[in-house]
Amino acid sequence: MNGTKDTKKRYLGYPKAVEAPKIPYRKSSDQNPAVRGLPLVVGGWLVSKLQFVQKYLWANAGFNGLRDLQYLSDYSERWDPTVIPIQNDLSISPPALDSGSFPILPENLPGRYYSIPEYHSMYLSGKVTPLDVVSSLLPLIQRDVSQASHSIAFIDSHPEEILEAARASTLRYKEGKPLSIFDGVPTAIKDECNVAGYRTTGGRKRNDKLMPVAKESTWPVQKWEEAGGIILGKLNMHELGADTTNNNPNWGTPRNPHNDKYYTGGSSGGAAYVVSAGLVPVALGADGGGSIRIPSSFCGIYGLKPSHSRLEDTHSTVTVTGPLAATMADLEASYRLMATPNPSDPNCSLFSPPGVASPSRPKVIGIYKEWFDRADPAVLKLCNEAVDYYKTTLGYEVVSIEIPYAPEGQLAHAFTILAEMAIRARAHPCAKPHWLSGLNPANKILLAVGGQTPTRDYLLAQQLRNMLMQHLAFLYQKYPGLLIVTPTTPMAGWPIANEADLKYGVTDGNASIRNMEYVWLANFSGCPAISCPVGYAEPAKGNGKIPVGLMAMGEWGSEDSLIAWGKEAEQWLHEVYPGGRQRPANWEDVMANAKGKVKEEKVES
Repeated sequence: MNGTKDTKKRYLGYPKAVEAPKIPYRKSSDQNPAVRGLPLVVGGWLVSKLQFVQKYLWANAGFNGLRDLQYLSDYSERWDPTVIPIQNDLSISPPALDSGSFPILPENLPGRYYSIPEYHSMYLSGKVTPLDVVSSLLPLIQRDVSQASHSIAFIDSHPEEILEAARASTLRYKEGKPLSIFDGVPTAIKDECNVAGYRTTGGRKRNDKLMPVAKESTWPVQKWEEAGGIILGKLNMHELGADTTNNNPNWGTPRNPHNDKYYTGGSSGGAAYVVSAGLVPVALGADGGGSIRIPSSFCGIYGLKPSHSRLEDTHSTVTVTGPLAATMADLEASYRLMATPNPSDPNCSLFSPPGVASPSRPKVIGIYKEWFDRADPAVLKLCNEAVDYYKTTLGYEVVSIEIPYAPEGQLAHAFTILAEMAIRARAHPCAKPHWLSGLNPANKILLAVGGQTPTRDYLLAQQLRNMLMQHLAFLYQKYPGLLIVTPTTPMAGWPIANEADLKYGVTDGNASIRNMEYVWLANFSGCPAISCPVGYAEPAKGNGKIPVGLMAMGEWGSEDSLIAWGKEAEQWLHEVYPGGRQRPANWEDVMANAKGKVKEEKVES
């Protein structure tokens, strides 16, 4: 990795701080046709077979648009966006992870969700037990149970193992020896992450040859399990994480809890659904192009995309894992657990343990106005109101910034992630000779097209990555504490255009590009980013307002500052936004259900 930053905070891999040339914002119209239904099925088959069609579609998507950009020749390629803040004083311990660190929200708060510290408090009091909670949840989520109202959000669950974990947690509380405030808390994992004893499908159709049972959980899952968290199962996702709706013909498509005529967003759509619907306070997602933040925004919850390599090696130059949570207390507690440095990971082991941002930290918001203002009017109105609150009430300084080649950077990110996905899919020993077989039609097209990326263009994308990272380093040094703020997505939700789309899938490149207009930069540059709900927009169809998220992106390793910023966003939503937070119509009152289970058992006995 290139260079270090010699300030109070030491880094490995910090980019050279160089202001990029002034480049006016220019965004041309996208020319990607939407294809759905049987034409998509036929088109997917044809594209997967005909290389000349793949090359045509690659060029039609504008993926050759980096070839004539000025200034790229001045930059070398940056292959890996990992930037690691090194802990200066190893004697400093991370803050305690106990109930006293996380206040429970007032009971009369509108749109109130149960939080991790509240689960812990209820278990300590004996009013309910982890076994009560889990026993009330399992009938709602199991695919083999009739009338399981939330089962579409899950791909798999192991009831006996789940009940055994709940019994063990209940016993620990009875003996006064809970492992942590996370002990007995129900959670679930996106089916992109390994959980010991489960197959990882990536949202694909089950294939036992291609998808062996995992022998070991991924590091964040291990930390949650060690703390006593109860894994309810693997969560639905957009197949391979290759788009942002969570339309999944293989396992079914979860609908947005706030309005069932809308998508949850993806690719961590199952994770966003279970948190938004109140089933769990936190779930683990993954984010290669907004896949945590977009569904968090659409479903009205909190989502954190950590710094690249912060939690684990995902074998990708853009993808990280991270939490989606009902409250900021849940986001912070779950992140602190999973961000314990992994001594066996050469990158993760070097990161400082998570802490708490200083109350005296600089408060600076950067706005690239030409970019910010491209959001839908309803989204723009809500996000501007929230930014004004940060400025006038919380004392943030708002500065004007620019991002060079923002549209071209999104293009570079898009074909970087698609090329990497295609290379890995083609290289899998069980995927030969027909490496696209088994994918849904939309992903056959995406990966076939991504697999046509020439080396020349992939190199240009990595040169642009370096330009962007150097420019961000310049901004972070010019404005210490800077948070670059945008809407999470410019769209006020993504309506389900046609019920038939849920059967065959759909590919709508123009909408996908627009949906990812702001989120891609954090993935491509490796910076951390957070999405927080800031209000609700009127729907274009169906019943129920659509949540809108505001996003902040910080300097590498600045998750603690983003969490502090998120707590302020939570304050805005609860105390300032008219009507406060809104829960979806299908929200499950888990505690009431668990208490009902206790009453039933008493009557039966």
